[in-house]
Amino acid sequence: MVKQERAIRTRRTILEAAARVFEERGYQAATIAEILSTAGVTKGALYFHFGSKEQLAQGVLSEQDQQFVIPDRACKLQELTDTVLLHAYRLQSDPMVRAGVRLSMDQHAEGLDRSGPFLRWSDVCQRLLEKAQAQGELMPHVVPSVTADVLVGTFAGVQSMSQAVSEYQDLMSRTSVLLRHLFPSVAVPSVLASLDLSEQRGESVYEEIRQQIQRQPAAAVS
Repeated sequence: MVKQERAIRTRRTILEAAARVFEERGYQAATIAEILSTAGVTKGALYFHFGSKEQLAQGVLSEQDQQFVIPDRACKLQELTDTVLLHAYRLQSDPMVRAGVRLSMDQHAEGLDRSGPFLRWSDVCQRLLEKAQAQGELMPHVVPSVTADVLVGTFAGVQSMSQAVSEYQDLMSRTSVLLRHLFPSVAVPSVLASLDLSEQRGESVYEEIRQQIQRQPAAAVS
């Protein structure tokens, strides 16, 4: 058990170091040597967990969404809203999320499969939209798979613009505006009127989840 816990901590240390290097350097310029130096681990420890720089990058891409699960909402469009706004909030401060976004948007990352985050996001959005549709929250013309792809694509564009213009400082307001423009063509009026699409929503959802995690017994968290 002690060895397993140590291995988990080491893997996390390596991923956090890789995230910092990938965010700063980009995929092509990042080196294993720099990640090793940042992590403060041996080459053997790194290669025990990750066989290559590509595997490290894929680890960062998959890790960014592992720790925060949106609580179940009665209104599935609100749950979708919370998912998007929480990601935007974490992108402003979480190096793992920032690195994952940079990797997924890095068109110069030759040899790296960047499709995973986009496909996962589309799948999450589609499933929530399908649940919303089953509950009568959507306009009759809405096709969940199409709307999911539109939301993911436009959100990626908003993230990219925010990074270029303000280093993500205006991302919450831009994301709120995006949802306010998109959802009137998706949600039935009564549901639309009930949604909290404010730029403060991401932080409040983050605090809600953080408090839930803190209340969990230590065994459940590990």
